[in-house]
Amino acid sequence: MTNKEKYDKAFIETFSLKASDLNDTLAYNENPAWDSIGHMSMVAALEDAFGIALETDDIINFSSYKKGFELLAKYGVAL
Repeated sequence: MTNKEKYDKAFIETFSLKASDLNDTLAYNENPAWDSIGHMSMVAALEDAFGIALETDDIINFSSYKKGFELLAKYGVAL
């Protein structure tokens, strides 16, 4: 499984989405499941999937599907 597939899988499973729902406009609080609790579940899913620990500032700045690409790059995860 590629890193992109892992990333997408985390979104799909955490927020009960379809692959077709994943796009650059998907953002925090725009999907009912992506609330504060869903956000922390997503952070945990990403940390597990990629074996990383996100810093607090990165957790706060993780505001969209697209932003996640930038944040993971910071941890050496290429999507």
